[in-house]
Amino acid sequence: MSEKNIIFGIRPVTEAINSGKQIDKILLKKGAEGTSLNQVRDLARSQKIQIQDVPVEKLNWLTRNATHQGVVAVGSAIEYREITEIVDEIFKNDENPLIVVFDGVTDVRNFGGIARSAECAGVHALVVPVKNSAPVNSDAIKTSAGALNLIPVCRVGSLRNTLKYLQQCGMQIVAATEKSEVRLYDADFDKPTVIVLGNENKGISKEILKMCDVKVGIPLLGSIESLNVSAAAAVMLFEVVRQRI
Repeated sequence: MSEKNIIFGIRPVTEAINSGKQIDKILLKKGAEGTSLNQVRDLARSQKIQIQDVPVEKLNWLTRNATHQGVVAVGSAIEYREITEIVDEIFKNDENPLIVVFDGVTDVRNFGGIARSAECAGVHALVVPVKNSAPVNSDAIKTSAGALNLIPVCRVGSLRNTLKYLQQCGMQIVAATEKSEVRLYDADFDKPTVIVLGNENKGISKEILKMCDVKVGIPLLGSIESLNVSAAAAVMLFEVVRQRI
């Protein structure tokens, strides 16, 4: 974690949030109470910034034992974009939308690997939830071979509302899941498409799966039941590329 992404102390963190600085999460000393800390907590919640209560030892380590007053903010390694801006740009440029949505992908290496494949496949944007998602940090950027510095990333509070919006914009929502009777190669990816990728162990959540217009699976001939999510993403994305070119 880069030192330049760390802000600590009640006043500096408050000022950073109020100034609109993009922050990944706020770390608060576990068990700490007080008006000022509660104000930081409330402010972070109002801006939909993830909050974690952590042992004081972690705060000491991050700040090299500087006076942190029980609060550390971790700044974003990239600049996030608004999904509405991305969609406007896609239609303005008369392009066929291709967007990848992460539903619970928590492994940094998987996230970075998918970002790399997505950039190579011409994906317009990656959409990640505020909670239950791999951090977009220096490790993710390194694993992505720098793709996360090139491809827009949108961080949203509600995947459900975001998918509804994308459907209203005329995009089909395609779930990558082994719980499907439709083979990947039988799906129509010439249509404006959003691909949803699920958690490494649990897959796509039931709530999100119900919203998907198409559920596709990758045919497998071996004994193992599923691919790693990063490998599955690459297979799906380049089937889209194959159909579109």
